[in-house]
Amino acid sequence: MPLHLQSAGNALTQRLEQLHQQLLDLVPTIDRIACALYDPATDLLKTFINSTRSGAAIAAYEFPLAGSRSLSELVRTRQHRVIDDIPSTIQAGNQHSKWLLEQDYRSSLTLPLFDNANFIGFLFYDSCQTAAFTPEVQRNLALFSKLINMTISQEIGVVRSLLASASVARDFAQLRDFETGTHLERMAHYCRLIAKGVAPQFSLSDEFVEHVFLFAPLHDIGKIGIPDSILLKPGRLDDAEREIMKTHVTKGVAILERIIGQFALEELADSIVMRNIVAGHHERLDGSGYPAGLRAEEIPIEARIVAVADVLDALTSLRPYKKPWSVEQALTELERLVSEGSLDPDCVAVVRSQSDQVETIRHRFAET
Repeated sequence: MPLHLQSAGNALTQRLEQLHQQLLDLVPTIDRIACALYDPATDLLKTFINSTRSGAAIAAYEFPLAGSRSLSELVRTRQHRVIDDIPSTIQAGNQHSKWLLEQDYRSSLTLPLFDNANFIGFLFYDSCQTAAFTPEVQRNLALFSKLINMTISQEIGVVRSLLASASVARDFAQLRDFETGTHLERMAHYCRLIAKGVAPQFSLSDEFVEHVFLFAPLHDIGKIGIPDSILLKPGRLDDAEREIMKTHVTKGVAILERIIGQFALEELADSIVMRNIVAGHHERLDGSGYPAGLRAEEIPIEARIVAVADVLDALTSLRPYKKPWSVEQALTELERLVSEGSLDPDCVAVVRSQSDQVETIRHRFAET
């Protein structure tokens, strides 16, 4: 059975909130702590986790690192930045600056985060007090900043270990099929687009959205256990072959559970999201899916997101038995499946409203 633990996908957020609470005994003027992750593939900084005591948290925001000379310089020099008077220093030139001024924060401290030599994001401290980040406060924050950096690095390290182990399994089995690297890239970005779009309806955090993005490429990992005669068949499968193909879901869950057990990560929130994606992405809202025949809310939202992204990419990609459909043609089919009660309507509505972004992703990660 799937594990409906959306809050579990927020484990880092909870740890940051606990650290923030401890920090207040030492530095009571800290009103916000936040972390933005860096995606080197797109050069985007993405909101990830935050602990906000005053003001409204910014969410689902991304910004190219190259678009900020000051932040790029912090990465290059590995230095930190203090702003003592935000209203007189910052201009509302982008969404983040506008938001920052609206929250009435008066001063800030920004530090780049690294995992060994790799830049992974930024840590932000904000205060409603002017010039709150004195040299003494900066010294007091040094240990907490290292703890936060270490915690995030460990989390990313675990995720990379899980992904690497699964990728090795795929490569060892010489999984070919049509699951090229670009297919997996498209899947991940479609899932992130959809997850961001439904985040308000389902109260999904940026941390949860990022987990969906990271683990979506593993949705069909179980196909490494499917015979090549079926996996690589150029035409459509017959009924018996289709039943064998369906077993890739349970095979995938078994592979993941073996990996998770080897890493002793049974209670890790990340692994729960990953398992739900693999186990549930072929379930359908009307109960017609497999392997468990789950219905509606029984299907975790992360699995519903991946289901829509998977169908979208299958329709718009070249297959041995079909030419790629246009995004508009695919949307017509997705909406038909919604009307039949198969796919999540909120997820498909995001694809419709963000069809220009879908087209951008499709072309950016096109097959070569």
